[in-house]
Amino acid sequence: MDRASKSQEKFQQLFGNDETGLHLTDPDFHDILSRFVYGEVYNQGPLDDKQRELITLAVHVTNQTMPQFKAHISAALNIGLTPSEIKEAVYQCAPYIGFPKTLNAISEMNEVFKSKGISLPLESKKTVNEEHRLGKGLEVQEEIFGDVIVKIRESSPSNQRHIQDYLSAFCFGDFYTRSEIDLKTRELLTLCIISALGGTESQVRAHVQGNKNVGNDKELLIAAITQCLPYMGFPRTLNALACINEVITENDYN
Repeated sequence: MDRASKSQEKFQQLFGNDETGLHLTDPDFHDILSRFVYGEVYNQGPLDDKQRELITLAVHVTNQTMPQFKAHISAALNIGLTPSEIKEAVYQCAPYIGFPKTLNAISEMNEVFKSKGISLPLESKKTVNEEHRLGKGLEVQEEIFGDVIVKIRESSPSNQRHIQDYLSAFCFGDFYTRSEIDLKTRELLTLCIISALGGTESQVRAHVQGNKNVGNDKELLIAAITQCLPYMGFPRTLNALACINEVITENDYN
C-alpha cells in the first residue's frame, strides 16, 4: 500500500469523515502533512494506535496546540481509549509544563467530553493520601531511577531540599501513582513531554535511563520520539534521539 492509501485509511480510522477543510483551501499542504503523518509516521515502529494517540495528546498539550489537541481527543476515543486514559495523559503533563497550560488543556478536554455526552467529573484515579504521598512518590522514583535518588536528596543544599520533597511528593506521588495508565506508559509520556519542551537534554537523558529501567527498550523510545516528530519538529527530535543514543548505546541495545 502506498503512502496516500495508508494515509487515507489511517485518517478514516482516527477521524472518520471529519474533514478539516485544509484539503480544499491548501491541498498541497494537506497532502504533505497527511501522507507524512498518517502514511509514514503512524506506521513506524512497535507502538500501537492507543500509545500513538496518548503521545500525540501529551505533545499537543505541551505545545498548547489546542485545536489539534481537541481533534485528537476525538481520534483517541474513536480508536478505543477511555476518557480516563485521556485525562491521565493530560494530568501527566502538569509537573513539566505547569498548572496554567495544563488547565487550558483540561478545559478544552472537558468541552469535548461534554459534547460527546460523557458525564463529568470522571471517576478519580488517585491512589495516595496526604500522609503517604511523599513516601509513595519516593518509592516510584527509586523504581524508575534507582538508589541515585537517595544520593541526590542527601546532597541537596538545605535551602533547596523542599524542591526535592516537592518533586517526590507532587510529581511522583500525586501523578505517577495514579491508576488507569501504568508506570511504563507514564514514563514514556514524560520522555515525550520533556523532549517537546526543548532545552531539557539533562532531564531527557535521565528519563531515557528511567524508561530503560522500567522496561521500555530503545526501539520503543525511538518510535515514541518519531511519533513526536510531526508535532515538535526535527531539531527537538534530533536532540532527543542524541540523548537516547548517548544513554543506550548500540552495544547496550544489541
